Amino acid sequence: MIVVYTPEGGEPEHYDANSLKVSEAAIVQRTVDMKWQQIKEGLEQDDLDAMRGIVWVLKKRTQPALRFGEFDPGVDEMTSRMDVKEVAAYVDSAFAACERDDELTPDTVAAILTERLPTIAADPDHARRLIEAKAKGPKEDTEAEERQPETPDSGSNPSQTSSTPDTSTSDSSPTFSTAPLLSSTT
Repeated sequence: MIVVYTPEGGEPEHYDANSLKVSEAAIVQRTVDMKWQQIKEGLEQDDLDAMRGIVWVLKKRTQPALRFGEFDPGVDEMTSRMDVKEVAAYVDSAFAACERDDELTPDTVAAILTERLPTIAADPDHARRLIEAKAKGPKEDTEAEERQPETPDSGSNPSQTSSTPDTSTSDSSPTFSTAPLLSSTT
């Protein structure tokens, strides 16, 4: 989840709750007296304490002396939004419902998602593009690939792997295949 903090008269600032370290999450838990799972659920509901705790601890990265009591945003200055991974999972789940429900069509799902999802996504344009791509379905994607002209290089496999390891470019950390063998102690 992304917490969007827009101070009065200022520009929106985005704070990614998933970027917290365990130590930072523990500080938020103690400070707002909530368990991490409650904080995550609180972010989904725009819980003021959860959002305030996340923004405060992330602001402390650049302002270490910032005390919790000193960071007291207005109630309308924070909201939470879904990050791109959460949007993708949500869209995948919604379109998967079409496979389980014969009355639900991809067009219906796309219409519902297009109406609601961009307003709760941190990146609304990404959400719209993802919904549009999923609504087309894999069949249309395959047809589009088949219509593309073949290039002279299209026969080669760009992800070919070598059967022998490349020479390490780092002097400090040999890979398993380039490290010297250790002699047995038994």
